[in-house]
Amino acid sequence: MNSSTIRTTFAATVLSVAMLPGVQASEHSGTYAFDTEGQHQFINFKISHLGFSWLYGRFNEFDGEFVYDAENPENSKVTVTVQTESVDSNHGERDKHLRSDDFLHVDEYPTATFTSKRIELGDEQGEADIIGDLTLHGVTREITLDAEMVGHGEDPWGGYRMGFEAETELRLADFGITKNLGESAETVELIISVEGVKQ
Repeated sequence: MNSSTIRTTFAATVLSVAMLPGVQASEHSGTYAFDTEGQHQFINFKISHLGFSWLYGRFNEFDGEFVYDAENPENSKVTVTVQTESVDSNHGERDKHLRSDDFLHVDEYPTATFTSKRIELGDEQGEADIIGDLTLHGVTREITLDAEMVGHGEDPWGGYRMGFEAETELRLADFGITKNLGESAETVELIISVEGVKQ
């Protein structure tokens, strides 16, 4: 769960930044690394528990980067790598079960990855769909991230940052996770928030 990688989802949205008044496109073009040192990044999930309540959790360890091309935003890219063993639902025994072969099977599949393939801009400024391949539990499928730019600009330490939030919904069986948790728990919602630091 190291390396750098997760999401054009954000890069696409960045293109709307270049359209803002007084903004130089070249100022924003470049490679942005996820802020792992400051931990200004989150991959959270939400799934129903028997239809009675919501179970929330997150992945504590992941890394990635996005490349933003202001001149040709369709060439922007995003990659992400997640360490599946870092799953954290705030309950030790449940987390052991989530790491087992009933679910993430982390011994066999220690990482999950996302690699963007294309970006489609939304109707609203700062919104985009990032389409790419998610590899999870040994299965690779195309998914769409609904992304929105949160903000951008110089930080207090002399760097330049961009931040994005994205959401998607996954059907567990599509990725070979077939443990029967009931009809209400067939899908899981992912909420991703990332700050990238320009390199």
